[in-house]
Amino acid sequence: YYLQYEVFQMILDARASEHSARMVAMKNATDNANQFIKDLTLEYNKMRQASITTELLEIATAQMAVGG
Repeated sequence: YYLQYEVFQMILDARASEHSARMVAMKNATDNANQFIKDLTLEYNKMRQASITTELLEIATAQMAVGG
């Protein structure tokens, strides 16, 4: 029975190790996805702000050209 126990224990250890590796990989993937979302959100907000600033400058320039 001792040999069977040792083999069974090795199988359990291998499975636990595999699950642990998968959990680490999924955590890393989740962390990377969250960072990617933050980066994209920041880029979107910068582009949006630049667009708003450009539009305000165009409005101000047009107002000055009209004689404002």
